[in-house]
Amino acid sequence: MNIMKKIIVIRNFDFTSEQTGRLKKLGDVKFYNNFPVTKEEWLNRAKDADIICSGNFGLRDNLNKLKDVFITYPFVALDGIDIEQLKKNNITLSNSPGCNKDAVSEWVMSMILNLFRKFPQFIRNNNLPKGEMPEITQSIKNKNVTILGKGNIGLKVGKLCEAFGMNVVFFERGDNLSEKIKNADVTINCLSPNKDTVNLLNRDFFFSLKKNSYFITFTKKEIYDSDAMIEALNKNILGGIADDCASEIVGDIHNDYYQKLLKHEKILVTPHIAWSTDSSMYNGNEMVIDNIEAWIKGHPQNLII
Repeated sequence: MNIMKKIIVIRNFDFTSEQTGRLKKLGDVKFYNNFPVTKEEWLNRAKDADIICSGNFGLRDNLNKLKDVFITYPFVALDGIDIEQLKKNNITLSNSPGCNKDAVSEWVMSMILNLFRKFPQFIRNNNLPKGEMPEITQSIKNKNVTILGKGNIGLKVGKLCEAFGMNVVFFERGDNLSEKIKNADVTINCLSPNKDTVNLLNRDFFFSLKKNSYFITFTKKEIYDSDAMIEALNKNILGGIADDCASEIVGDIHNDYYQKLLKHEKILVTPHIAWSTDSSMYNGNEMVIDNIEAWIKGHPQNLII
């Protein structure tokens, strides 16, 4: 006799009716429609679960208190995971790689266009001098772009850049970074944090970039030296920057880093919203259910290892 797995949905995932139906076929599901206020509340909700669907809040802090459970979440990055602790407590953890590739790629392309074409200074502009020609900006056609990383987002960005007529070069593990960036009119950081990428984009990197080129990043700060990045901008090595502040809380415009970037008129700064679209949420939810189905069948996928 097959015993139905107990599935706990820790907070409101905004599942579609179809997704909810799929999930209910996989086990005995309990849905919570609000966010847990504390880490203790998160843990209390997860009590006795076989399968946990969770966002980032509360998950990392409670992993050492769980045992013999499968956990899946609808995002890509979850920092600070102790892999040995997962193994010790027999916890299987899956994420949703690529769920945000469309949204983040859209953000990247908008930043490329805004940096080269300077659209923000023209949108709703009421101060252009009468009788004077507005500034002539740069087309992105035939510009050289170096994409750091060739994962889900990097590949999508590369295809979009090519569609705009840009010349695309990828930097991958083992490549000569200096050679890959030396001719780049814009460098896009799509790297994920790991032992090979932490602190990779240091002062030497920023001071080796092509003069008056642009730098775009939506990844964690441990990959790039933000002080060196700003210094390169102040010394006119960089002509502009776009940064989504991925190390900060989503939507937080009051943190020190966001405020620091906001002071520079040549920096396009957004509060960690590059990923934030309906498609990202839908794709992440689909992958959560796919992950559960795969685990139940004995073939877990998208494992955090």
